[in-house]
Amino acid sequence: MPTALIFGASGGIGRALVERLAADGWTVGAVSRHPGDLAGLTDHRYEADVTDAFAVSQAVYAAAQELPPVDLWIYAAGDILASPVAEMEPAAWARILGANLTGAYLTTQQSLPLLAERAHLILLGAYSERLQLPGMSAYAAAKAGLEAFAAALAKEQRKHRVTVVRPGAVATPLWEKVPLRLPRTALAPAELAQRVLDAYHAGVTGTLDL
Repeated sequence: MPTALIFGASGGIGRALVERLAADGWTVGAVSRHPGDLAGLTDHRYEADVTDAFAVSQAVYAAAQELPPVDLWIYAAGDILASPVAEMEPAAWARILGANLTGAYLTTQQSLPLLAERAHLILLGAYSERLQLPGMSAYAAAKAGLEAFAAALAKEQRKHRVTVVRPGAVATPLWEKVPLRLPRTALAPAELAQRVLDAYHAGVTGTLDL
């Protein structure tokens, strides 16, 4: 039975990934700020804000006591903000960079000892056309940084596979935070979760537009 560890597991996409993997018989470790929301989906639930280094280390330590070596590691945490640069508060900038980029670093660093020999790390990026829009500078910077981080990580961790998946529009509550209309072509979280799992089984590395 393969093992997955998911950060941001109670968000729209994260929860769909937990549901999909659990239904397929995986052992799933789920890290989120609200682990109680995942009751009934997995017994391996851990609480952490991905921007809090101590909380992340505690969650990963707890996971290490319960889980076999991790075959699939997913960073699905994130946040979004619509604000012009001229009006953005430094704290808001830091929050978006923290959730989308710094959290990826913290969780990756702490998780490396848990990974199986040929583990696959998948980080959720964003489709490039969504980034270069007015009011999206913090989100754009964070997701561009995430791809650079993943590219460097792949060169450091050559025994593992590293992929950034770049979904288009996905029908999650994050859309309520931006003044954009959800496209009719938006994916359901469950559909995206299946595509992510398909990428894992296909062994795709680098970047992948979904």
